[in-house]
Order: sequence, then C-alpha cells, then structure tokens
Amino acid sequence: MEFDLSFQEVITHLLQLGIALILALPMAVNREHRAQGAGLRTFPLVAIASCAYMLVGMQVYDSGAAEARVMYGIITGIGFIGGGAILKNNNQTIGTATAASIWNTGAIGIAVAYSRYEIALVLAVTNFVILQFATPLKKNDTDQSDN
Repeated sequence: MEFDLSFQEVITHLLQLGIALILALPMAVNREHRAQGAGLRTFPLVAIASCAYMLVGMQVYDSGAAEARVMYGIITGIGFIGGGAILKNNNQTIGTATAASIWNTGAIGIAVAYSRYEIALVLAVTNFVILQFATPLKKNDTDQSDN
C-alpha cells in the first residue's frame, strides 16, 4: 500500500474548503439571526461537503461523465436536505428561501472545487443580498415568516 500525500495538494484543498466555508457564512448568519431552521452549522457544512465531494470526484474519476454524476448526486442530495426546510401550514408555506439558499450553497461549493471563484462569489453575494434586503419587497410580508 502506497501512501501518496502531496502537501501542495493539501494546502490547495484546505484553501478551497476554506473559501467555500467563508462564502457560506453570510447566508448562515442571516438565517441564524432570522431564526430559520438552518444556520451557522448547516450552510458551512453544505458548502464544504459539496466542495469536498466534487474535489474527490475530480481526482478519482477519469471522465467528465463520472464527474457529472458526482455533481448530480450532490445537487439531488442537497435538494433533499432543502426540502426538509420547507413547511406548509394551512395557506402558508415557509422555508422556501432557506431551502433555495441551501441549494445555492451547494453550488458555491461545487464552483469552488472547480476553481470558478467568480461564480462562487456571485452566487454568495446574490444569495446574501436577496436574503438580507428582498423581504420588504415581498407581497403580503406579514403572512410570511421565511424572511
């Protein structure tokens, strides 16, 4: 059994995982302050896990088709997690913004894994701005608690 560890790769992957974590923090803080179900633990974990799964898939598989299957699995799995954040009660549905943000955070992790930092940054900034500032623009804001 050969133990092949490249310290350059370790540093590169630590930086990528750190970037994914940092980009997820603004959404995590927003959701935590708004008392939504997912927050400071969920968002960073989704970002770094999706980044890590994609990094492993990129290094283990030879074909783009295999990498696409890894990405498909990540997207599907995160959609399942986000679905758990959505609650319907009478005529009110809450948690959709949190669910969409969790899904977006997975995309941030994947973008970082592919070193597409510009995409990850745009996703993070857009998600945060929408969560932070779009609530007053919502119709019938008093009936919605997913702000």
